[in-house]
Parts: sequence; structure tokens; C-alpha cells
Amino acid sequence: MKKKRFKLSVLAVTILCAFISVMTCNLGTAKAETPYKTYTLDGYGSVEETQTAYLAEKTLNKFGNNFFSAPSDLCVKGDRIYVADTGNKRIVVGDLNGNEILEFGKDTLETPKGVFVTENGDIYVADRDKNAIFQFDADGKLLNTFGKPNSPLYGDDVKFLPIKVVVNDAGIMYVVCESNNNGIVEISPADGGTFLGYFGTNLTRNSFVDIFYRAILTKEQRARMVANIPATPDNLAIDEKGLIYTVTRGDEATTVKRLNIAGTNLIKSVDRFPEVPAAVACGNHDNIYVADQQGYIYEYTNEGELLFVFGGLDDGTQRVGLSTLVSAIGCDENDRIYLLDSDKSRIQVYEPTEFTKLLHNALYLYSKGRYTESKEPLTKVLQMNSMFDYANKAMGRAYYQEENYKQALHYARLAYDWNGYSDAYWEVRNNWLQKNIIPLILIIVAFFVIRKIIIDLDRKKGILKGYHAWCDRMGKHKFISNLGYARYFMKHPIDGSYGIAREGRASFTAASFILLIFTVEFIINKYLCGFLLKTVRDGRYELVSDIGTIVVVMFGVTVCHYLVCTINDGEATMKKIYTYFCYSLRPYIIITPIIFVLSHITTANELFLITLAQVVMYTWIIVLMLLSMKEVNNYTAGQTVKVILLTAFTILIMSLLIFIIYVLWAQVFQFFGALFGEVAYRLGY
Repeated sequence: MKKKRFKLSVLAVTILCAFISVMTCNLGTAKAETPYKTYTLDGYGSVEETQTAYLAEKTLNKFGNNFFSAPSDLCVKGDRIYVADTGNKRIVVGDLNGNEILEFGKDTLETPKGVFVTENGDIYVADRDKNAIFQFDADGKLLNTFGKPNSPLYGDDVKFLPIKVVVNDAGIMYVVCESNNNGIVEISPADGGTFLGYFGTNLTRNSFVDIFYRAILTKEQRARMVANIPATPDNLAIDEKGLIYTVTRGDEATTVKRLNIAGTNLIKSVDRFPEVPAAVACGNHDNIYVADQQGYIYEYTNEGELLFVFGGLDDGTQRVGLSTLVSAIGCDENDRIYLLDSDKSRIQVYEPTEFTKLLHNALYLYSKGRYTESKEPLTKVLQMNSMFDYANKAMGRAYYQEENYKQALHYARLAYDWNGYSDAYWEVRNNWLQKNIIPLILIIVAFFVIRKIIIDLDRKKGILKGYHAWCDRMGKHKFISNLGYARYFMKHPIDGSYGIAREGRASFTAASFILLIFTVEFIINKYLCGFLLKTVRDGRYELVSDIGTIVVVMFGVTVCHYLVCTINDGEATMKKIYTYFCYSLRPYIIITPIIFVLSHITTANELFLITLAQVVMYTWIIVLMLLSMKEVNNYTAGQTVKVILLTAFTILIMSLLIFIIYVLWAQVFQFFGALFGEVAYRLGY
């Protein structure tokens, strides 16, 4: 009996331990769960959710027992965090776990807004209200004070209100000053601070409306307009190479800049820049972190390609990883991110996931030219997420460097890497031409020789007499004849329009057949054209929508144009209008196959051929439509322009009416659906 009770006790303890183990695992999972989603961009520029890149690890709101008060900036150096604790008028230093190491500056600083630490441990502090940059040693002892530059080039009326500072290896300071739109202030430590000039000045932007207003307004009116001045950078950072990174709100494509020693921006464009950038930091793998004021963190490559977007605005729940008012961002040697929330006086700490560590390793190897080595971590990244476009892109570039161009094409297509695909395809095409150029030339020559022989034999002996007789019989058929007339209309639009208006060449059947061919070619070219010309994702088809759009547009334009012509003494009937609109599409039917073939054999450098063909095609179509409108309706040039404008206006009105009717009917159906659901619920179904 005791033995049985002992067994039951052991069983109960085992079950209890298992329950505690499961609950512990669940608690651990809940703790690791992030309060935000992580996004990236695919090759088509669409935002897609991806794996969590960084876990919200913890929050620091104090070092030791001293809480922060309205902090403005931080700098992570080695295993230390330096915080410009503005509210407490000090600089406080702590380790990565939040233990206080040092505080200083209370007797010197007034409004410390920026802090930066050099490799030798010197600490530079930008104090706005003291109008100075203070240099301290590693122990917090004041070494130098740099006030407003006394150079006339700085500007006698320009105040010196430093809010951010970074320093290069030569000791040259780059300072962002509040309300100074001339650019970053560059100061040498020589002679107590020598002004070297303004650096990385942002450009002004004039819209067409601004230019128009300034051209027509008087001098007094222009003086009352808002001055068009360049934006002041909001924050800056410096990497180990001495390159300066800046962020500027409202500067659109140049929101993030990577400036060399000459002040030239090395980033051509930035994918999905933050609307209100607050801070920038350099990563350890040639990557860039940009923090949005509302707590979103954007990670880019050094070329401005977006890797991740994560974080977010705190909705009042005080969850780890969410912020309210960000003012600074930093990164330690282990890729942990430190985000300073000035409003909540706390630092959010983010830990990279295994997925991100692998990607960073690949990014670093690739940036150093070690392409073959980068394939191993990239393969692991793609095993975790096969559709992560940047990994596919980097893999394609790695294969390209190894001269494995077919694999490079494969990965470039997966990532929609337009330039990478073009480069790899050029090599593939070049190799193919080297192997097949002689047989290709022989085939072309043979084709023309055989064609010439057949033509000569037919002229002398009539070997194609039966074929010509068959063509003549088919040409007399009304449907075939009208199709052939579309070709004549394309070459001679004025005479062709006369035939439609006076000679009974208005054929609904032939016109509809041409519209059908147009639709088929449009769909084939849209979904099966060459990669460099493709605008839709592989494997995604919207055939019903495409066909419906073409039919609705043709019907709507024809009806609207007929209504306008009717009230403007036009002579065209609905059938004639439909006919000359469809006949005008004949250049598209002729040229699109050529464009389709070119799209499969050209590279990016040769796309101008396709662009030229498209310009010729659409210009030809427009000319045919305009001339046919004029001739069939017997209008003057002025009347034709008037009818075109009225037709466009009528199309707009009809579109608005259709939209309003659609919205109203949608609301009616929604109402009856809700009513039916409520009745079913009341009846217990």
C-alpha cells in the first residue's frame, strides 16, 4: 500500500513539474513576443511583413539610482552608454546593464543637447544655451570650450546654438546648430576653434506653383511670402571612415545623406524614408539606422536600400519596445540598438534575432568583396525566409561575381533586381552570341536567299499562282476586306476616314475583331514580356479585370464622344465612331510584337529602343484618332479641339456618376446584409 502511494506521489510530482515547465516556457515566449511587427520592401517597392528582426529586450530609465530627466542624446561606445541628461544638466555614463559609472558637467553645462565620444575617450558635449561645445576627458574633466566662431564667414547675425556634434579622427567637429540653415558647422580645434566653413548644406526646392507666383507677384507681395530656405539637418552621425550621415525632415528623397569629405551625397536614393526622422546611427556592417520621432526604426544598407522597419508609437500601454518621442539612436558592438525616448525619459534596448545576425554577417562579407563567403549566411537567411528580397538580391550579386550568370539571373528575378538582372543577362547573351553568331548569320542569309529564289521562280514560272488566287478570293470577302481597309486607314488616315464616313467602310465586326487582337496582345505583353519591362508580379494574373477595363473604356469613350458629337453637329454615327477608334489601334497591333521580342533580348542600356518604339506607336495612334474625328465628323481644327475637350469632360462626369452610384448601391447592399444578419440572429439561426 505504501509502495502504491509512493508511486502516486511520484506521478503527481512529475505532472506538477511538467505543468510548471510548460507554464515557464509559455511565460518565456510571452516575454520574447514583440509588441510590433517587422516590415521590409520587396523588389516591386511594396511593404511586406517579415520575420522579427529585433526583439525588444529591456528598458533603461536610470543609471544606478539616478533617473533620467528629459534626455536629449546618447552615444554608445564600447561597453558604455553616454547620455546627455538635459533635465539634470549633466552627462551620465553607465554600462550596458544600466549600472552608473560616472556623471559630470553639473557645474558647467546648462542645456546639454548632444554628446559624442571619440576613440581615445574624449567626450564632446553640445550645449545650446551655453552657446558652446565642451570637450571633457574620459574622467569628466573639462579640457576645452569652443564658442561661436569669430569668422565673418560664419555670419555676424547668426546665433551659435549647437544641438548635435560628431568629431572625426583629426579632431574636426561637425556641429548641427538650431535654426542655422546654412548647413553643418565645421570647426577645427586649432587656435581655440577655427571655423572651416559650412558642410553638407541642403538644397532648396521650388515647385512650379512657387515659380509661377514669384513671376507674377510684385516685389512687395514676394517679400510677404514664406521664404524658401534650405532645411536644417536634425541629426548626424559619423562612421569609422570619416563619412558623415545626416537626417533632415521634409527633405524627401534626400532625407538620409551619406556625405564624403567634399560634402557629396553618396546615397542616390532612399527606400521608404521616415516622415519625421529624429536620429541616425552607423551600424557595424556598413548599415545605417534611422529613427523616426514616433519610435519606428529604419535599417538601410549603405546605398539606401531598406532592410527592416520595426518599432512603433507607445499607445499608453508602456510596453517594452514602443516609444513616444525619440531623439537619439545608438548601436553597440553586438548590434544591440539603443533608442532614446525623451518624453518618457528612457532607453529602449533591442536585441537582434538570429535571422538578423545572419543577414548582417552576409552584408558585411559582401561589402568587403568576399562574395563567395557571403553565400553561406545568405543561404541560411533564405532557408528562414525564401522571399526576403534583399537576401535574394545579394545572392544574385554574389553569383554574378563568381561568373555564374544563370544563377545570378534566377536570384535577380526573385528579388526584382532590375540592374542585377540586366548585368547578368548581358553576360549570358554575350556568351550565347559568341557561340552562335556564325550559325545565326548563316540562317539569316539563307532565309533571304531562299526568299529571293522563290520570288524569282514565282515571277518566271508562277509557282505561287494558286496561293495568289486564294488571296484574291479571300480579299473579296467583306470581313477580310474591311480588315485590310484598317491597314489602308493606318497609312492614309484622311482618305481612310472618308471611306468610313462615305463608302460604307464602317464595320462593327471588323472593328471588334481588331479590338479583340488588341486585347490579346495587351494581355500577352503585360504578363509575358521580358523581365526588364514587366510591371506585374510573376504568377499573378488579372485577366477578367484587364478585359473588363478595355471593354468598359472603349464603350465609355465611344458613348461620350457620340453624345458630344451629336450636340455639336457631328456627322458620325455610333458605329462610325466605334470603327475609327478601333481602326486607330492598328499601330499597336503592328508594333507591340516588335516591342515584345525586344523586351526579351535587350538589356537596360538598350531599353531606349523600346521607348522609341512606344513613342512612335502611341503618337501614331493619337494622330489617327484626331484626324478621324475631324474628317468623319466634317469638323474644322478648332471644332475638333473643342469636341476633344468636351469629350474628356463628359468622361469625367460619367466616371463620377458611376462612382457615386457604386458607392450608394454598396451601402444599400451593406444595409440589407446587416438587416438580414440581425434578423437571422434574432430568430436563432
